[in-house]
Amino acid sequence: MTDGLPLPRRYLAIAAMSFGSALVIIDGGVANVALPTIARDLHVDQSSVVAVVTIYQVMLVMLMLPFAGLGERVGLKRIYQGGQLVFTVATLLCFFAKSLPFLLLVRAVQAIGAAGVLSVASALIRQIYPANQLGRGLGINSVVVTSSAAAAPTIGGLVLSVAPWPWVFASAIPFAIASLALGSAIPAPKPRATTFDVIGAVMCAAMFGLIIGGLETMVHGDSPVVSGAIVLLGIVIGYFFVRREKGETDPILPIDLLARPVLALSAIGGFTAFTASMTLLISTPFRLHALGFSAAAIGAAIAPWPLTNMVVAPLSGFLSDRIPAGILGGIGMVVSICALLLLAGLPADPSYFDVAWRMALCGSGFGLFLPPNARLVVGSAPRERAAAAGGLVSTVRLAGQTTGATVVALLLALGVGEGFVPPLVSVALALIAGLCSVARLRPSIRNPQAAEVADEVPTLKQAR
Repeated sequence: MTDGLPLPRRYLAIAAMSFGSALVIIDGGVANVALPTIARDLHVDQSSVVAVVTIYQVMLVMLMLPFAGLGERVGLKRIYQGGQLVFTVATLLCFFAKSLPFLLLVRAVQAIGAAGVLSVASALIRQIYPANQLGRGLGINSVVVTSSAAAAPTIGGLVLSVAPWPWVFASAIPFAIASLALGSAIPAPKPRATTFDVIGAVMCAAMFGLIIGGLETMVHGDSPVVSGAIVLLGIVIGYFFVRREKGETDPILPIDLLARPVLALSAIGGFTAFTASMTLLISTPFRLHALGFSAAAIGAAIAPWPLTNMVVAPLSGFLSDRIPAGILGGIGMVVSICALLLLAGLPADPSYFDVAWRMALCGSGFGLFLPPNARLVVGSAPRERAAAAGGLVSTVRLAGQTTGATVVALLLALGVGEGFVPPLVSVALALIAGLCSVARLRPSIRNPQAAEVADEVPTLKQAR
């Protein structure tokens, strides 16, 4: 088996993957800027139009693991490029949206395409890079995702200043064209000759959809009893789903991977880290607005986070090929906790600089933690389970981000979302992530049985 793609094909494949990731991240994020305009043009209230964002997030979380399992069986490249085509067609349908229900349907189809792309991206990256450069590859992908997310609001604002809102969604289509044009360089590993568990996939989607959707309606809706019933139904389905998956050879929910303590700790740490970061990023604009910052000043004050992350993430990925992820993640969370405490203790009348350097410090901490954490999950899985591991990484990220948004909504509803409480909540979550990272350094955890690591990335046996 070859170790990564040869040059220069590797560079073409990296470019194709980068354009593909940018496509779904940018088009998923530009909607936030366009919400007020969409509400006005479609004659709906602003609380209703928020569903344009939430339906996209919920659908992604529901479909990530099922699509990862499907990719192992029908082909990673086929799922990846098929997702791009579905996403692009759905984006073009935005031009025909004259009502909110139709737009929500289109966004749901977009999320289906995005799930196809994101669910197998990490597995394809593992095929593209040599084993001793996997951390570097995931770090570069992290930069693409972070910079695309940071650029999305700016792109959306520029497009809205010169064109109607449907063009906001169309702004990412050039990335789709570029990725598909370079797609021949993307590797096409042989699918596994196993059947796809359709019932398990449906149960997985229902579990995530009901639990997350119920929590969202609990915060935003008017009937907590109904919302609680929805969450409870999701938990019940989840219970039977997990029991079913334990008996499967190739489970949709990668219980076989989560049974390894090092991967379980990485998943928990990733979830709490993403929840912590999203809690801070969503709550900070409300806090700065209450302190008198203009919209432009708020954006400028938060910008150092993704800008710093763009520098630290690839460096962290590069280091993760040589230094144990437990050490890098522990240091990253210590830095983040210090920064979060400093943000909680902002002066009563902070300047731009007071906020900016704290955000830069916080972004560097999370940038140091996340790429090594993802590398450990993807690289520790057997090669034939790389798609499941990549789907787990993406699901953990999305579930954490969605949970963070729900936490902020709850704190705002309780009247404490505009002060120092959200950063302190993030501190508690970051502490859990840091403890999970350091725990991976224990010999009993980082030295599993030989049969468990027969197909993992070689350097990880020493890098845990």
